[in-house]
Amino acid sequence: MQTTVTNNVNITNSDAQFRQDFAIIANWVKFGSKVLDLGCGDGELLQFLRTGMEVKGYGVEKDDANWLACLNNGTNVIQMDLEDGLSGFEDQSFDTVILSQTLQAMHNTQEIVQEMLRVGHEIIVTFPNFGYWRNRIQITNGHMPVSKTLPYEWYNTPNVHLCTINDFDQFCKKYKITILERKVITDGSEVNFMPNLLGNLAMYRLKAI
Repeated sequence: MQTTVTNNVNITNSDAQFRQDFAIIANWVKFGSKVLDLGCGDGELLQFLRTGMEVKGYGVEKDDANWLACLNNGTNVIQMDLEDGLSGFEDQSFDTVILSQTLQAMHNTQEIVQEMLRVGHEIIVTFPNFGYWRNRIQITNGHMPVSKTLPYEWYNTPNVHLCTINDFDQFCKKYKITILERKVITDGSEVNFMPNLLGNLAMYRLKAI
């Protein structure tokens, strides 16, 4: 079983891709900083950052079951719909705002990213790369892709705005968003060659120009 070490945080890589996801995020978050995790699920990422990085973490979650799970494990969480915006949070009130594998489920993509940039000094956005070669093959064979990062069938998916890495790069350029760092991974390994084709999960650290 492989172990990854980042920022003095040890990660047992039983699920390489998602643990590597956490490792990269931890490497982009400052020790002891204030973090807001949007669409935080059951609070697993916040717990990881709180334990390894001693962050002051807060989550936002809409789903009742996930919200209750956060309360039960001691995660500070607010139940609200991200589509309503972040008007309850002051400008630059967090060091880092995270949207992890939730971007593709947002109806108001531009608005939520701009709100994240308003609330956080830096933001982290991760999403499944729709341009990944396995997804392309499934489309070529006449089917919508189903994979670990896109686990839903076409008829029950919450995803409404799937994009490729090239698409998101152009989005950042259009809206004057600075890409501080970009990592692309597949099955826990970083992809540097032809990432839009060979990368499964895209990860960005961003700030406003």
